[in-house]
Amino acid sequence: MQSNNQGIKFGTDGWRGIISDNFTFLNVRRVAQAIADYYNQKTQGNAKMAVGYDTRFMSENYAQAVSEVLSQNGIEVVLSDRAIPTPALSFAVRQKRLTSGVMITASHNPSSYNGIKIKTASGGAAGTEVTREVERLIAEPVNLPVGQADRQASVATAAVRKEDLSKDYVKFLRSYIDLKKIKNARFRILVDVMHGSGNGYIEEVLKGTKIKLEFTRRERNPFFGGLRPEPVVENLQATMKRMKKEKFDLCLVLDGDADRIAAVVPGGEFVSPQKILGLLALHLFQDRHMSGGVVKTIVGTNLIDNLTSKLKLKLYETPVGFKYISALMDSDDILVGGEEAGGMGFKNYIPERDGTLAGLLLLEMMVYRKKNMAKILSAMEKEFGKYYYLRDDLHIDNPAIDVMQFKLVKDLLGRPVTANKDYDGLKLICDNGDWLMFRGSGTEPIMRIYAESKTLARTKKLLALGKSLVLG
Repeated sequence: MQSNNQGIKFGTDGWRGIISDNFTFLNVRRVAQAIADYYNQKTQGNAKMAVGYDTRFMSENYAQAVSEVLSQNGIEVVLSDRAIPTPALSFAVRQKRLTSGVMITASHNPSSYNGIKIKTASGGAAGTEVTREVERLIAEPVNLPVGQADRQASVATAAVRKEDLSKDYVKFLRSYIDLKKIKNARFRILVDVMHGSGNGYIEEVLKGTKIKLEFTRRERNPFFGGLRPEPVVENLQATMKRMKKEKFDLCLVLDGDADRIAAVVPGGEFVSPQKILGLLALHLFQDRHMSGGVVKTIVGTNLIDNLTSKLKLKLYETPVGFKYISALMDSDDILVGGEEAGGMGFKNYIPERDGTLAGLLLLEMMVYRKKNMAKILSAMEKEFGKYYYLRDDLHIDNPAIDVMQFKLVKDLLGRPVTANKDYDGLKLICDNGDWLMFRGSGTEPIMRIYAESKTLARTKKLLALGKSLVLG
């Protein structure tokens, strides 16, 4: 019998809802109960879990509620004693050999949202085989608090233990990067944490070095200064202006739960995650002499195709959603994997994205090459091609609009369409490599339109064409 889950649906990375609309304490407890049921069934009642939370409105209270429900179901719980990045929670799950983890966060969504992410024992994002079952197990609302209903009366309440989950995370990051090489470098770095839970971690990792760090938007602000904590150009105008006026070698930008990265180089130029993936692949392969494949998503830039081809690295392509990259990192030899939204994952680490580690590796790349990031970026684009990638989000009532009708489009701005990919939305590809893509968001009522070409003007025209096709 299928339960009524009142619109609770896990998307590309967790369940997200509007606070006091469908993201209520009752629904949070119902989701926690379903998670408890799922993992108790999987472990025959021997589940152990960690719970973390970010800096959003009441995240710590939701985390406490989740912990109580899990505990009431006999699950041993380690609850973070402070707001932490999502990858810190993932790292704790793997390091402590726990069954799973629950993170209270809505990542880059607007401040009116909060959410729940489930992490597997490996530290990666839970796949659909987990989230669909959790959705199925969400029970009908009950008058008793979830976990105290009759069916749970025979289960002994387990302990909820509060711990600092950040210490071991910072210790690992310090061991992953080449601190000895970085120690005496004198780069000046601006860090924009967008009022999120990534505040202070780069500072902790670099303690004892001569790197000069300055921070912006580091205080907790559940409204995120009126902007969504997503590291995209429209949310970084003040930071980009500061980079244009002041002498920094690089600006690192983290999203709300610090699992995504963007950057700004001297002069105020925004560096998209698409380019960051290329930079990190180059650094790990050429500077650190590491091996393995590179993963991009279907909306990934042609730059990665050129780079991997020239360096003879195996290239993988997945649907949008880091859980698909996580799965590959668990099964294959992956050097680095990244998504267009800024999530980057690395070899010899958890199969999960980490904006803080990505930023530290960009800094390390500058130290190895003894150049600021603007010069490194220019050299990469000279060798592997300069591409202009843009995305537009259309807020529409039906993001599941039938985009397959656009397969009938035969050319894009005069260039013939010679191929398409339809395993996640629809991507139209021209004979010269230009492309236009349509994909409904997995977490919001949005139709995303993506485009890429070798000139900014043409990419803007491709995006406008895509918008006109959707809106009619």
